[in-house]
Amino acid sequence: MSHSLAVSAPAETPPHTGGLLLLVDGTAGLLLTAALGIALLLFLIIRVRLQPFVALLAVSIAVGLAAGLSVTELFGTVQKSDAVSTIESGMGGILGHVAIIIGLGTMLGAILEVSGGAEVLARRLLGMFGERRAPLAMGLTGLIFGIPVFFDVGIFVLAPIVYAAAKRSGKSILLYCLPLLAGLSVTHAFLPPHPGPVAAAGLLHVDLGWVILMGVVCGLPAVVAAWAYSAWIGRRIFVAVPQDMVEAAEEAKQAVVDEQRAAGVAPSEHPLPLGTVLGIIGTPLVLILAATFSSIALAPSTLRSVVEFFGNPFVALTIALFCAYYLLGIRRGWSRKSLETVSTASLKPVGNILLVVGAGGVFGAVLKGSGVAQALSDTFNGVGLPVIVLAYLISVVLRVAQGSATVAIVTTAGIVAPLLSEGDHSQAFVALVIMAISAGSIFASHVNDGGFWMVAKYFGISERDTLKTWTVLESVLLVAGFAVAAVLSLFV
Repeated sequence: MSHSLAVSAPAETPPHTGGLLLLVDGTAGLLLTAALGIALLLFLIIRVRLQPFVALLAVSIAVGLAAGLSVTELFGTVQKSDAVSTIESGMGGILGHVAIIIGLGTMLGAILEVSGGAEVLARRLLGMFGERRAPLAMGLTGLIFGIPVFFDVGIFVLAPIVYAAAKRSGKSILLYCLPLLAGLSVTHAFLPPHPGPVAAAGLLHVDLGWVILMGVVCGLPAVVAAWAYSAWIGRRIFVAVPQDMVEAAEEAKQAVVDEQRAAGVAPSEHPLPLGTVLGIIGTPLVLILAATFSSIALAPSTLRSVVEFFGNPFVALTIALFCAYYLLGIRRGWSRKSLETVSTASLKPVGNILLVVGAGGVFGAVLKGSGVAQALSDTFNGVGLPVIVLAYLISVVLRVAQGSATVAIVTTAGIVAPLLSEGDHSQAFVALVIMAISAGSIFASHVNDGGFWMVAKYFGISERDTLKTWTVLESVLLVAGFAVAAVLSLFV
């Protein structure tokens, strides 16, 4: 039984002679098409401010037509029901797996957020580590709670705790917010069920267990390096706690409480046990890892089949979600109606992410079906750089140019997929390539990244100081994460 995220690809096609716009000829023409396509993508996102999903879809169609794909190959036809549509197979192949994982992970994160799991986690860790090691506690909170929740949600939920810790100590808020941001950023870029690594796993055909393992191996050293930088810069730049955001956080917290009461979510008098929160977050990770490596440790047997069943990402996340429903909800007085309300509300912002990921799948399918991907593969192989370095560099360029980590990851994965399909690469190596792509996708967050402004706003940091702190912090994460991935790739 396999639970790799395989993506359906359109069938191999003969040389394209029926294309609407056969503008290119040979490898040079296909490379020119690829370069112009990426340039057009960046122009549409950066200058035209077109929504990334629309931009990716438009560029995919333009590249396909320019490279010689026919209209039938791109879109299929009503008359020929068996005609393969590159766009449909690209979109459906990736979303068939990614949508379920992201949807389940999002609902799990919402239950943990609304139930107070984040606050319990942060305050218990602060109590365990003490005042002197509060920055470390905030970093661990971001690292653990960032697994099931999106980056922006983690900031929104945990910012008030950062305010309280910084205000109590009288020190720069940077000492507390930067470690938290490092933890949230690493999980967002390196670990499932976040959309970037899940999408890359689907496009590059690798088990999520390997992505989780390599994400932990590459992410932890990156976080340690980021914490060291946070301690250093936090003593050199003083940023006071933003009083206006403290007041806004109190109002937002009260609004959330009011919404919970209106939805029938009754606050419990007893705080959540820390072990319950950690157990719910860790359950899907442990199950998926066990299933991934059962093929190595166990011979074909009933036990192995059972382990692989419960370790399928869909099953593992569903189990974790049901545990959260009961332990954090029903057991603490929530009604079934309130659980439905919280779960449904959490899915509203997911639509945009799924469409971007799906459009990235379309882009990859068009590159492959038109021959552009093969031309890129041949050229990159001729350059002589290792594929892991090429993947990293492409991701860095796309990230710096357009700002979105998810767009950088899905676009890069589509470009480098042919390089990995030719050789006999192990799952571990491909997972390390994903780590290199993920590292590149968080490089140098600056003014074209929504995360840059979110950090500046929530923690009251000036634009100049945000560039000196947050932007550099992201670059530290990139260098450390990629360095570990590159060194490990020499041995796998």
